[in-house]
Amino acid sequence: MSGVTIHQVAEAAGVSASTVSNVLNGRTDRMQAATLARVEQAIEQLNYRPNRAARMLRTGRIKVIGLIVPSVANPFWGALARELEAIALAEGYHVLLCNSERDPARELKYGEELLADGVSGVVLCSSLPSLDHMAPLLSRGLKMVAFDRTAQAGDPASLASISVDNAMGAELATRHLIELGHRRLAFVSGSVSSVNRRERLRGFRSALEEAGLDPADAIVWPGADTTEFGDKDAAELGRNAARELLTRPDPPTGFVAINDMCAIGICRGAKDAGRSAGRDVSVVGFDDILLADLFEPPLTTVRQPLPEMAAETFQQLRARIDSAPAAGRSLLIRPRLVVRESTAPAPVPEAAAGRRAVPGRASEPRRAASTAPALAATGTARPAAG
Repeated sequence: MSGVTIHQVAEAAGVSASTVSNVLNGRTDRMQAATLARVEQAIEQLNYRPNRAARMLRTGRIKVIGLIVPSVANPFWGALARELEAIALAEGYHVLLCNSERDPARELKYGEELLADGVSGVVLCSSLPSLDHMAPLLSRGLKMVAFDRTAQAGDPASLASISVDNAMGAELATRHLIELGHRRLAFVSGSVSSVNRRERLRGFRSALEEAGLDPADAIVWPGADTTEFGDKDAAELGRNAARELLTRPDPPTGFVAINDMCAIGICRGAKDAGRSAGRDVSVVGFDDILLADLFEPPLTTVRQPLPEMAAETFQQLRARIDSAPAAGRSLLIRPRLVVRESTAPAPVPEAAAGRRAVPGRASEPRRAASTAPALAATGTARPAAG
């Protein structure tokens, strides 16, 4: 039956409309069991569905949260959406997904539309250094959690920030390559002006310094001046990087990619240049998306524990929606290095040249995936330092 009203449900159950409203909103602790059973039976028999717009008029909000990501062209963000939605649905919430391309004006527009539609909580994933563009919405009551972004000076007092330790992740990736004997390294990314990317670049340089290598000798591609983040075409960015860098007189033998899609592109670009990832060059990604283990060669990468991160993100947002403004909180979650087949010991230059000259040479024996033994269990949350 369509167009059923709350008054028709009340009449069928022999109760008032306010009693039906109490059932719909979970206010049943003082209701007699027989009354509750009659109302639930009437709702089911009449196939009643509450009018969301009407509920918004009564309460000022709906049980929907917004998720603003850079671009689902990167499977990592699709995986986050899936994890967050599963958690939200279990709590009676729905999720609206928006792609912002890290454009502040676009994020503000999405936020305005969500707030106008009764959405009172948003997860923002662009990791931009400043959230000033969202300040007008926060002052109007929009609750927000920043994902993949550590707390920054000037952030709103009640903001919660949830992030993997990006600097640590890049350090793990870089140390792994150094331990394999690689000394000529490249860090490949689009613009590094976002908080998470700056921290990954910092971790890359820190690991070089720790090993006694001069960060100035390492390659940062395409360079600090680029303004494009490359979220939509990270694989092509990585492919172009490998094509260019591997034709230089002193090419890198190890690559740290900003994410797994970029790493996949580097592997393909290496093939275009006549090299083999996991043999002639080594490549480390970041995120551990589903494709990382299915790609050939399977990617060595830094794993972000998405289930725990999504759960913590929802809990922090729900707390801010349901109660008075909470104090700000910043959580860093430990990443894990997952070693697969895209990394190998650095080739001896002469031997590497000889291998490339012999067509049809068999690849190295396959190695089972492993994780760095010195790391703590995935997902151990700790407060951000400083």
